[in-house]
Amino acid sequence: MKLLTSLLLILSLTSFVIAQDATEIIKKADEKVKGSSSIATMTMKIVRPTWERTISLKSWGKGFDYSMTIVNAPAKEKGQTFLKRQNDLWSWNPTIARMIKLPPSMMSQGWMGSDYSNDDILKESSIIVDYTHTLEGSESIAGKDCYKIKLTPKENAAVVWGSVIKWITKDSFMQLKTQFFDEDGELIKTEIGSEIKKMDDREIPSKMEIIPEDNKGNKTIVIIDSIDFDVDISDDFFSQQNMKKIR
Repeated sequence: MKLLTSLLLILSLTSFVIAQDATEIIKKADEKVKGSSSIATMTMKIVRPTWERTISLKSWGKGFDYSMTIVNAPAKEKGQTFLKRQNDLWSWNPTIARMIKLPPSMMSQGWMGSDYSNDDILKESSIIVDYTHTLEGSESIAGKDCYKIKLTPKENAAVVWGSVIKWITKDSFMQLKTQFFDEDGELIKTEIGSEIKKMDDREIPSKMEIIPEDNKGNKTIVIIDSIDFDVDISDDFFSQQNMKKIR
């Protein structure tokens, strides 16, 4: 009986340590691409079988609670701004001078017609806070040894996905591949990170490619043109008033 109890205790502690390890890996990978705060310029290319469209963006982010993204090109959408401030999500369209509060139901919709969702761009959900993490083994991605970690939504978490699987390099905690599944376990889209570059004080994938599973020939590519990490940004920067005047 004592032996059985000891074995059960060991198994319980082992499971706990593995879960903690998976969470720590996710934390390190998330911090690698976000820092405590960041300012980035990016180019997004939306690719469809019969056309392509390019959007230039600038984004600011701070922790889990604050992010802002402005469209700088093309001219038709220039100045459109998107804000997350804690639990509130807003968009500002200067052409019609209209501020709109985005409901949670819009988080799964495509952002600016791309394969990225509003949730992806506005970072409504947190991969650390809103999910539990399970280490599922190791696999090689693009010749690099990676942890394979499954993210399962916590009960009552306001998330878009039924589950997420990430492949994170063991030596430098870079996210090289992510798969997104619906509540029925069907694969919806895959994100691939590549073109690793030294950007500011760290090496990260500078190219992210989203490939939807059911729309062959469709994809969205994001190139990080520049990024500065751990910059000094006040919480007050992330305001509706600032949405109307940032550049």
